[in-house]
Amino acid sequence: MTAIRNGLMLTLLSIMALGCGAARKTVSAKDSPVQVYMDLNQTRDDRLRVEVDPGAFGSGPVRFYIPKTVPGTYSTDNYGRYVEAFSAQDSRGDALEVHRLGPNTWEIPDGKVLDRIVYEVNDTFDAEGGGEDAPFSPAGTNILEGRHYMLNLHGFVGYFEGMTEQPYTFFLKAPNGIYPSSSLPVGPVEDGWRTYKVGRYFDLIDNPIQFTPTAPAVFRVGGINVVLSVYSPGGKYSAADFKPSMEKMMRAQKAFLGDIDGTTEYNILLYLSTMQGDAMGFGALEHHTSTVVVLPEVLPLPQLEEAMTDVVSHEFFHIVTPLNVHSEEIQYFDYNAPKMSRHLWMYEGTTEYFANLFQVREGLIGPDEFYARLMGKIRNAAAYNDSLSFTEMSRKVLEEPYASQYPNVYEKGTLINLALDILLREQSGGQYGVLELMKDLSRKYDLDTPFKDSELLAEIAAMTYPEVATFFETHVIGGTPIDYAAVFRKVGLLSGERQVPSGYFLKDLASQEPFIDVDPDDTDRIFIRRGIPLNSFLTGLGARGGDVLKSINGTEVNLNGIRMIIGQSLGWTPDTDIRMEVDRDGERLLLEGKAGSPTVTDNRLAPDPDAPPEAVALRNAWLNGQ
Repeated sequence: MTAIRNGLMLTLLSIMALGCGAARKTVSAKDSPVQVYMDLNQTRDDRLRVEVDPGAFGSGPVRFYIPKTVPGTYSTDNYGRYVEAFSAQDSRGDALEVHRLGPNTWEIPDGKVLDRIVYEVNDTFDAEGGGEDAPFSPAGTNILEGRHYMLNLHGFVGYFEGMTEQPYTFFLKAPNGIYPSSSLPVGPVEDGWRTYKVGRYFDLIDNPIQFTPTAPAVFRVGGINVVLSVYSPGGKYSAADFKPSMEKMMRAQKAFLGDIDGTTEYNILLYLSTMQGDAMGFGALEHHTSTVVVLPEVLPLPQLEEAMTDVVSHEFFHIVTPLNVHSEEIQYFDYNAPKMSRHLWMYEGTTEYFANLFQVREGLIGPDEFYARLMGKIRNAAAYNDSLSFTEMSRKVLEEPYASQYPNVYEKGTLINLALDILLREQSGGQYGVLELMKDLSRKYDLDTPFKDSELLAEIAAMTYPEVATFFETHVIGGTPIDYAAVFRKVGLLSGERQVPSGYFLKDLASQEPFIDVDPDDTDRIFIRRGIPLNSFLTGLGARGGDVLKSINGTEVNLNGIRMIIGQSLGWTPDTDIRMEVDRDGERLLLEGKAGSPTVTDNRLAPDPDAPPEAVALRNAWLNGQ
């Protein structure tokens, strides 16, 4: 894409952005880029002014949209609810009639006189701190005047009906002394305005921008230039703190992927939350050439590095699927009436499986830790409907009863890929697995070449073995549960019990397997899970499965409260006094004791000493990729 290089032209456009009486444009909206202006110096009460200049429309009404859903989130978030003071103006700056048709849609009845749209956007991180049902934090926005800006651009910039394939020219001005990080290609900078030109709406919102008061760290992995941007509000961490572990991880990922090349640049944008009126949804969101990560600042560096390794590796592996290997539903995504693909077993399941498999294959973790993570996936998956068609759940994931099953894509989705990987290895004499399958698919499909959603499984079966068709029909399209013990016997593994250390509320940081859960019908009702082994912290206090938590050490337990308590628990010592109030069958009980050093009975995999040689050989091929 060619950037604007004529200084006079850029100056004129900048004047237009400031609303200084520019003449009415005669270039058709269909023949000109949509121009967007955002000046971060002009924020007000955490609100940012956005100006959109589309070119000239013909007669009739014009509709403008802010996304309801964006790729990678699989949820209805209605980003339009953060838009305020929406107005449409003619070339003289006079207000035009506007009708709001829904949370994300505005209509200007007399489109032929429309010159520009102006509105303000409130950030979402503040809404999370206030308990609002905000978007997942890595898909959210933040405005801290002069200090930090998280610009997930789908939260700021909209599109006109029928114009998502139009080019966009984006002009952005920021305060001095802060550093931008983004994979969005920047053109000339004139009078403080950065210029970005992209081919379509998706290319704009697929490239988040983070501004921080400290410079990012930069390193190269093969042919990939990696930029690591970190915002730590308390100044506890810098990008340099995470550079060694991220560089080690990404070198291992590149070695695992081999000749799969998805990008020459990758930006990791890490926001560390104070957890006090701040972002509370921890994890990451993928983009083609970047990822946004949100984690709690209170965590010590080793735990943050472990969490970063898990979540960033997952997001980076998305360069394989769905960012390159994907269906038409994703290629031509409808942001306000999305049609969802059948293949979350691959988009999220394959990606999460790779995020664990590469670590054991490249020596970042040992086999025992890898086996423990797989067993954690099995336990977590047991909380969901194991007889549900995965393709049906995926296709209807935005509606109930399927929406509440979505987290299982990271649990059973991983296990589907585990079983498929071992089946492929078994049929190929150890030579071919899921990674090789994804390489073959990547040679056929890419960023601009989607597959037909209804044909993928049959295509994979035709590329591989008849047994794969049976597996898909039985366990992915069909709802027959997978016999994991039988899968593990193929590679000479058996399970057995042992005592292992745990966290206070989570079994361990890697698996994120919780001892507590949230009532889906009342998200402020937090209870201890039934039917799972509880750790010595909970049993030592006398807690039981089904107990509803009411308060811990004086802090009321609700959705925000438990997040705060989990953060505080990271600083507990074995001698920390605990006062826990619970509701048990309608009776309020006070449970008291020490925090202790919790352990839990764990069912872990181990090699079967009596496994036949062919099972051992298959295990080695599976773990080592050879």
